[in-house]
Amino acid sequence: MVEKLVYLDRNENNYGPAPACLEVLRNTETEDLYGYSKAYRRGVKSDLSERLANDFRIPEERVLLGYGAEDILKQLVQCYLSPGQKLLIPAYSWWYYKAIADEVKGITLEYPLIKGDESFYYDIEKMEKIVETEDPRLIFISSPNNPTGNSISNKDLEYLLKKFENRIVALDEAYWYHSQNEHVIRLINNFGNLVVIRTFSKYFALAGMRIGYALTGEHLNELKKLSNRYLGYNNLSEKVALAALDSPAYYHGIACKMDADKELYYSELNRIPGFRVFKSDANFILVEIPKNMMEPLKKVLTSRNLIIKFMNEPLLNSHLRITLGTTAENREVIDAIKSFAGVEIA
Repeated sequence: MVEKLVYLDRNENNYGPAPACLEVLRNTETEDLYGYSKAYRRGVKSDLSERLANDFRIPEERVLLGYGAEDILKQLVQCYLSPGQKLLIPAYSWWYYKAIADEVKGITLEYPLIKGDESFYYDIEKMEKIVETEDPRLIFISSPNNPTGNSISNKDLEYLLKKFENRIVALDEAYWYHSQNEHVIRLINNFGNLVVIRTFSKYFALAGMRIGYALTGEHLNELKKLSNRYLGYNNLSEKVALAALDSPAYYHGIACKMDADKELYYSELNRIPGFRVFKSDANFILVEIPKNMMEPLKKVLTSRNLIIKFMNEPLLNSHLRITLGTTAENREVIDAIKSFAGVEIA
């Protein structure tokens, strides 16, 4: 019998969705499959966009739904980036940002993140200088950022949005996992060229359903037109997403477990000589280790059916990105790494 692999390399939520989400699937009606959405009868695009509009206190037309956050990011780039125009992204970031700019023959520029002793930080001053000299059309700010796990402070974000008010800024919040709606409500109503992008994949453990959404500033009419779906969205996905939104206690409990397990990673792996665990606001952690340990550690973890991401990028090539699994899975990874490093297991 083949043992089950434990996947901790794709930033999925191994706790799974709220029970209410599964109940929706069990009680699926035939009409959910053969019929289009009837939300238009109420003058809205969909049940889910209407709910999100109410939650974030913005007009429903400024809520966009997509096939995950990646779909909305691609729509944004295809809408606003022309050949030869520039997209500004973090130096340590998701490869997809550059890929979607390449598709429209755009130019990708990077702004640096500062590596501190415990965390990475946004270099606000450097970002300003690059924008001033390079004149990018689009700016992506990822918070928390993948793979570094750091967030930008609300103070710094508002400062930059004021500085960049004549440019389109996308705040990629795919990795938020605590309820943080008030600051988004304030931002989206004060900055007309801002797009806040979120997904149900991470926090809500619905990666397989592919549900993303964006909240747009009042000036981004072209994007709203491009993203509109006149026949509605996926009825079943919407009902599952609504069930997730109606289960705050379940997800708060998971967030608390993840916070506790991150502290476990910090305390346990930082004891290993040459290891450094960076503070993370996401559902993963980044760990710097001696480069000569990368290959042998990968063999050991793979032999134990533990799959994590071994980074192999120009700026991050002696690092592990470990998705937070269940507490039992996290404990298994920690013990396996400590055993490999010759550190006593408590």
